Amino acid sequence: MKAFLKKYQHAWLILTYLPIYLIWFFLLEAHVTDDYFVIESALDDRIPFVEAFIIPYLLWFPFIAVSVLYFIFRDKAEYYRLCGLLISGMTVFLIVSTVFPNGLALRPALSSLGRENVFIDLVAALHKADTSTNVCPSIHVYNSIAVCLAFFTSKHLQGKRLLKTGILILTVLICLSTVFLKQHSVIDVVWAFILLFIAAPVFYGIHAKKRKQCTDTVSESC
Repeated sequence: MKAFLKKYQHAWLILTYLPIYLIWFFLLEAHVTDDYFVIESALDDRIPFVEAFIIPYLLWFPFIAVSVLYFIFRDKAEYYRLCGLLISGMTVFLIVSTVFPNGLALRPALSSLGRENVFIDLVAALHKADTSTNVCPSIHVYNSIAVCLAFFTSKHLQGKRLLKTGILILTVLICLSTVFLKQHSVIDVVWAFILLFIAAPVFYGIHAKKRKQCTDTVSESC
């Protein structure tokens, strides 16, 4: 057991940050209730509500958890890069939500839709558990793309085209689910992409440059 804990002691990075994030997030959920900036876009009104997207939306939770666990056990270097990207984005999200309380007014009244099915029931449960505040940038979108990037850059997954294709499809569906379920505005999604474009090069741009330098060095020695 001691050897196991020593080998995977890097797991404490995410395990230490997660309680901090959750406490901060739930404090925001409890205090940001009515006095917040409503995020809205004309494009949001053109996107229909499609309850079936609750499936990929909920799959986000095991997708992120299982992915982080995979890199903890299989790719320590990639795990550190992924954690850097996840933690930086989630922290920016918390800070933005603290200094700039925000929320949505997009959720439809489910009873007015005129239909009942298991997807509607799941959305209703989601509405009870999750408020429509603290939404920008979308962490669903940010974290999904961050994990997808980690899978595509991991040296342990070279040649795993089928796996990567499945991960890419799931990532796209999760991103789409945020707007088709009216959990996020298009604006939240755009800001998630902007944050990724800023943060990703910090952790993956340097990594790619170092990898190229190593490859060039090997080539020269040959």
